[in-house]
Amino acid sequence: MAAMPATSSAASTPCQAPSPAGLGLPLLSSPGARAGTLAFGRRILRLRLRGAAAAAPTGHLLLGLPKPQRSSIAAAGDITAVSDDYVESSPSSSGYPNGSMGSSSHEDDQSERVAKMNQKSRDSNKMIKICDKLIGVFMVDKPTPTDWRKLLAFSREWDNIRPHFFKRCQERADAEPNPEMKHKLLRLGRKLKEIDEDVERHNELLEVVKSTPSDKIGAIVAKRRKDFTVEFFNHLYYVVESYHDEPEKQTELAKLGNDCVDALQAHDDTTGSLDALNAAELKLKDILNSPSVDAACRKIDDLAEKKELDSALVLMLSKAWSAAKGTDITKSEAKDIMFHLYMTAVANLQRQMPKDIRILKHLIMIEDPEERLSALDDAFTPGPELQGDNVDTLYTGIAHVGKSYCRCIL
Repeated sequence: MAAMPATSSAASTPCQAPSPAGLGLPLLSSPGARAGTLAFGRRILRLRLRGAAAAAPTGHLLLGLPKPQRSSIAAAGDITAVSDDYVESSPSSSGYPNGSMGSSSHEDDQSERVAKMNQKSRDSNKMIKICDKLIGVFMVDKPTPTDWRKLLAFSREWDNIRPHFFKRCQERADAEPNPEMKHKLLRLGRKLKEIDEDVERHNELLEVVKSTPSDKIGAIVAKRRKDFTVEFFNHLYYVVESYHDEPEKQTELAKLGNDCVDALQAHDDTTGSLDALNAAELKLKDILNSPSVDAACRKIDDLAEKKELDSALVLMLSKAWSAAKGTDITKSEAKDIMFHLYMTAVANLQRQMPKDIRILKHLIMIEDPEERLSALDDAFTPGPELQGDNVDTLYTGIAHVGKSYCRCIL
């Protein structure tokens, strides 16, 4: 059995605030753009992994992906891609065949009016064909919500197509005799509308950030922290990716993304530290308001049992004791009380540490080789584990200490 102090000089460790954690990038067209966007992509991956408490990667990610292709919406939404033959052969809303309107006997103003009606009908028929193509893309070629978000982010035409698309979904659902297909069309319209609203919010925030100087982005993050979600950074990445044929624009947007991540990390680190300090301050006030020293120590023990005793509170107790002993105004009895409370907190914090680590630290601190060898032998000797006021008696196996030693070294 190894007997060791319940406290040590290595008791307190600095309070660490949570760090945010997103998304990898594909191969880009320009070395400069690629370097900037990869850096942004790695940081987005850390944002994405934050909820899973995973370690942040350090290497380039997804470098083997092919160069992004043109968006399906961009292809289907290109008005010029729809043949005029389709429209010319379609009946117009005026009742006249397209392309053969007017005659020499009509008045000029009537001819102009009919021509406008014809053009409107032609454009309407083109848009119907585009929407039908997109319905096929969304339902068959790219059927997942992630695909839809990418396509909307990539598209330069979606703003023009949007109102016609949802109207066309409803029209086709109303005219569809097959109940299953009717349900699919209604579901597509409903789900895509939800995603479209998300994308619009992300675009609005992106425009705000783009119009803000880089040194002022922190203020935007502080004001709208809840809007800087992983989904927003995913959208920003898709937008960056969509400029694969414009390296300068891509690099500019990647830099903007990095500025946002910097501001977000700074905000979360500061907020996390402040929250921890505020919570520690409330705990300290509660401890100091105890009717007796024993009651205060019991409160510290209770916090340790509930795993609510952290390094921030121990740091505050240390500062309170240092302030008390550094002045002649405070009574010596008060100084002793603060020291006792501080040592109680440190002892409890030490006991939260795995016993193998505690034993290893205790052995490392022994300078005399013979004394260290004797303590090592005691540590590997089985026996009752006792917790005292100043000394705890612990033992462990050599395999556990070896693993703990490796963890300390690494």
